[in-house]
Order: sequence, then structure tokens, then C-alpha cells
Amino acid sequence: MLRGLVHLLAWSLATGAAATLSWWGVHTVMAGTAYDPPRALPITAVEATRQVSTLAATPTPRPAASRSPSAGPSKPSGGRTVTPRPSRPARPASTPAPSPTASGQVRSYDTDGGRVVFDLGEVSANLVSATPGTGWSMQVWKTETWIRVEFTSDADRVSVICAWHDGPPHVEIGSY
Repeated sequence: MLRGLVHLLAWSLATGAAATLSWWGVHTVMAGTAYDPPRALPITAVEATRQVSTLAATPTPRPAASRSPSAGPSKPSGGRTVTPRPSRPARPASTPAPSPTASGQVRSYDTDGGRVVFDLGEVSANLVSATPGTGWSMQVWKTETWIRVEFTSDADRVSVICAWHDGPPHVEIGSY
């Protein structure tokens, strides 16, 4: 009887030590795989002041109402032009960040698939950041006259296209 208890105690200690060692190894490896979501470029104090004065001078457009689950899978078939909403200034940076060549107004566009931020100049534009929403993936195409960001999730697609080939940059958002 005593011999059986000794075997049970030895087995319990060995099993506990093995499980602890395994958990520690997996935890160490998995902790290294976590990453922070991408961040937008920092906004300088001058840009933040300009954006705050622009926000105070113009009303903020409200985003379009999202589809309700009871509305079914109907989606608009064509693209629509959207009035951009200025992005909120991030914390001020202590050193100025290198500005993109467009050097216009930084505008953000929130969609069902994610968020896109463009720097819209007078004759061109630059992509500042694009962040897909949870469960969405993203792909970006760039040419000399347009930028397209497409978010996909299963059969749903949302495209954000900024084009300036026929005039100043304009942004269109379409769901397909």
C-alpha cells in the first residue's frame, strides 16, 4: 500500500512538472508572436493646430448608417462619393515627422471593412495608413494617378479608391 502511494506521489509530481514546463515553453513562444496594431504617423503640432481650426470651422459629417442584420444581404451595386471626415489629431510628436509629398489635408475614411487615411494634396495624394477591421483582410494597389485599398471578408468587399488623374484627388467608397 505504501509503495502504491509513493508511486502515485512520484507520478503526480512528474506530471505536474511536465505540464508546468510545457505551459512555460508554449507561453514564452506565444508571447513573442503578439504584435501591436499598426499606428498612423504622428501629427506635428502645426498640423494638429490646423486640423483643430478646420474642425471648429466645419461641421463633422455623420457616417452612413450601418446595415442592420434584419435588412438582409442587400448592398449597393455601385460606388458612391463620400464627404471625408478629418481625422482626429494624435498625440503631438516632439520632433516633426517626415511629411509625404502630397502635404495637403489628412483625411480618414471609416468603412465596414476598416479605416483608410489619405494625405490629399492639390494635384496628388498619399496613403498614410490603412487598417482592416476585425475579421477583414486588406490589399493595396498604387499607381501614379490612383490608390486603391480593398477590404475583404468572406464574400464581402469594400473598396476605397483615391484618384487624381482627372483633377484634384477625390475618394470613392464602394461595397460589392
